[in-house]
Amino acid sequence: MGAGPAGIYAADILDKSEADVTVDLFERMPAPFGLIRYGVAPDHPRIKGIVTALHKVLDKPNIRLLGNVDYGTDIKLGELQEFYDAVIFSTGATADRPLDLPGIDLDGSHGAADFVSWYDGHPDVARTWPLNATSVAVLGVGNVALDVARILAKTADELLTTDIPANVYEGLKTSPVTDVHVFGRRGPAQAKFTPLELRELDHSPNVEVIVHPEDIEFDEGSIAALRASKQIDMVVKTLQDWAIRDHGDRPKRLHLHFFHSPTEITGEDGRVTGLRTERTELTGDGNVRGTGEFHDWDVQAVYRAVGYLSSHLAELPFDHTTGTVPHQAGRVLDMDDAQLLGVYVTGWIKRGPIGLIGHTKGDAAETVASLLADADNLPEPTQISPDAILDFLAERGIPFTTWAGWGKLDAHEKSLGEPHGRERIKVVERDEMTRVSRS
Repeated sequence: MGAGPAGIYAADILDKSEADVTVDLFERMPAPFGLIRYGVAPDHPRIKGIVTALHKVLDKPNIRLLGNVDYGTDIKLGELQEFYDAVIFSTGATADRPLDLPGIDLDGSHGAADFVSWYDGHPDVARTWPLNATSVAVLGVGNVALDVARILAKTADELLTTDIPANVYEGLKTSPVTDVHVFGRRGPAQAKFTPLELRELDHSPNVEVIVHPEDIEFDEGSIAALRASKQIDMVVKTLQDWAIRDHGDRPKRLHLHFFHSPTEITGEDGRVTGLRTERTELTGDGNVRGTGEFHDWDVQAVYRAVGYLSSHLAELPFDHTTGTVPHQAGRVLDMDDAQLLGVYVTGWIKRGPIGLIGHTKGDAAETVASLLADADNLPEPTQISPDAILDFLAERGIPFTTWAGWGKLDAHEKSLGEPHGRERIKVVERDEMTRVSRS
């Protein structure tokens, strides 16, 4: 269940195993690729290039895509087990992790995941976004925080080379934003973004990236982290270079602040009017403590990018703290730590929303190894015809989509972009995606 990278990697590993296996990949969206299509910023063609490798997997004859099928609504676990020896859940994480902060519910306070879904053209979110702030705060120093900050700071015309839908372009074009402030609670050596993602901030001719020299501080723990990781060292060197350079005159500014812990989102008449942070200091081991020195920032919107959270899946146990399904090497465990035979997890629903897309391959390999080791003891399905599941979905009136259908939608989106010199323009509406796929 789930045709993003996690599910597709698992299908590929199963197909390459010595087992005689066929795989059906169920997907809630009418189109495949999950996070790649609906979680990666549109100006990241390199990351979206992963689709090429995933495409080769879905081309395999023993792997079948069944899209526009919602687990828990259209089909339940017991029903799936009538058709399959085993079920792997790879549903990912799409919700924002909550942040307990005064003022978090004010109008103008947003979750990063919701904003990402909007600018990536997710069919289940509103077509408009309130872009009326001139100064914006982004909380968090991971790659998602940088994506959000970059999309907010860039001009809409800069994104016209990407696949952004028309409604996203029109929304961003009216945005009055001039300053985007990104806040990290700890220092540069503890930032979680990757070097490439960081350097991309400085590629826009319209955005000045600003790092304040007083935010470049290190303790013994920070220095140890630098020595242990080439990636951290590259990030810090980039930040150091930006901190000592002269500022240019680009019309928009993207500020990277470190050692600022958000304490309150301030507001008036129910709307965001500012952000209060407490200055922190390093404690020697890479952690920080508050100094009692507070700063008030004049912002009219706040985006929290503090992590994703998976959603509870019907009929499966769930750890609401970690946002994961309890498991042992991918085998789902019930409340008594007993294995739910034939039920497995992989990807973010298994390990939490951490790591890069490539890390998902290791998850999938472990889970598939567990499944294959259990093969002789798996319950046998009662419906063994390959077409039985198709008949089931049709009888339920579910307008499911297929891999061939994705080919039609893919060609349609490319045809929309061609007159404008663009690779594609993404179709947003679910009904339209489904109609084109099933035409």
